[in-house]
Amino acid sequence: MRDYIPKYLNAFLLAFATFAVVFAIFIAKGSNSSSHLYFSTSSSLWTSSFSPALITEKRKRNGSNPGHGSWKRDGKVEAELATARALIREAQLNSHATSSSPLGDEDYIPHGDIYRNPYAFHRSYLLMEKIFKIYVYEEGDPPIFHYGICKDIYSMEGLFLNFMENDVLKYRTRDPDKAHVYFLPFSVVMILHHLFDPVVRDKAVLERVIADYVQIISKKYPYWNTSDGFDHFMLSCHDWGHRATWYVKKLFFNSIRVLCNANISEYFNPEKDAPFPEINLMTGEINNLTGGLDPISRTTLAFFAGKSHGKIRPVLLNHWKEKDKDILVYENLPDGLDYTEMMRKSRFCICPSGHEVASPRIPEAIYSGCVPVLISENYVLPFSDVLNWEKFSVSVSVKEIPELKRILMDIPEDRYMRLYEGVKKVKRHILVNDPPKRYDVFNMIIHSIWLRRLNVKLL
Repeated sequence: MRDYIPKYLNAFLLAFATFAVVFAIFIAKGSNSSSHLYFSTSSSLWTSSFSPALITEKRKRNGSNPGHGSWKRDGKVEAELATARALIREAQLNSHATSSSPLGDEDYIPHGDIYRNPYAFHRSYLLMEKIFKIYVYEEGDPPIFHYGICKDIYSMEGLFLNFMENDVLKYRTRDPDKAHVYFLPFSVVMILHHLFDPVVRDKAVLERVIADYVQIISKKYPYWNTSDGFDHFMLSCHDWGHRATWYVKKLFFNSIRVLCNANISEYFNPEKDAPFPEINLMTGEINNLTGGLDPISRTTLAFFAGKSHGKIRPVLLNHWKEKDKDILVYENLPDGLDYTEMMRKSRFCICPSGHEVASPRIPEAIYSGCVPVLISENYVLPFSDVLNWEKFSVSVSVKEIPELKRILMDIPEDRYMRLYEGVKKVKRHILVNDPPKRYDVFNMIIHSIWLRRLNVKLL
């Protein structure tokens, strides 16, 4: 009997292993025609074959590189894009143009070193306002589609959805044949809020909702299939926003993903994806967001208050938590201190990544006139294709955290004043307005999508 069991067990294991190999080969062969991608929830099981560079190369091999008319579209739509592309590239060659240029603008003329190329940005922005049209698919019902929560840390997702739904941003067209891009109006926040079971924790609910939605619009309309999803975009500020796209291959590889958590290590691809700021409107109110003392009245060198989570914050708290009179770092803000007021009287505001790379402290610092000190890894900063963050923020690596005070103290006063002035100037591009105003955060989001549809970089 003892001899029989091992033989029986060995035979069973061999048969099982054979079946597993055959099954794996079958799945691999069938994956080319599948419309879904299934990725392990463990990032350690991803391979380097899913690098952003390879994703971009895959887009080129597929023959659908936006900006080069490689699929059949309405001739007028493609002609508009080609004209815009040529004018922007012409502006890039004329990068030394000043406010005396023929690009008149009664509201604002971008200038200064906070921009990578202010003249090209201005030309691009004006063309966007004149030309750009977005079609919002009408399929789907609230609260999962066409709706979002307009407060808390996910407020930007909700506000954008609501503004697009009500055409507050003035880019929406009701004629899909005249659109340059197509918006998939699902809310990752609302999917998880209404359909995700916190006990079962079945993340596949994202797959079921989003994959079904793409299937519906791809059968009803020609646009998704015509472009392979390249001229479509989704937007999310949820931590799992990137995960929501894993389950639909073309959405992940091809479409424009507009995400707060623009993390290169989670396969955010700045060649096609667009980052936007995470802004925590705790009550939904947008009044009194900005303020702060003048530089000479800012008595605190640097300030941070926040919980210890992620990989970077514990390092910061370990070195600086309540240990220095100039670098004020707290895990729990002491009684009598107000978070906003502390930012408004500090010269520098420390903005470390937490669980995710994006941090609402960056916009909060800018609103407070406080120079952001960025401590993150693999983070693509919002609107960094237009804005030169080096001119209004300070970047510190994780390994430099022990030297934080020295680094900030060594910044000459004239450089600090330039950073402070840069913060004041860039504020208009990060500010939340209802209704939106020209050049504000919502129009900057649209501009990021516009650039990726054109496949143009503002150098």
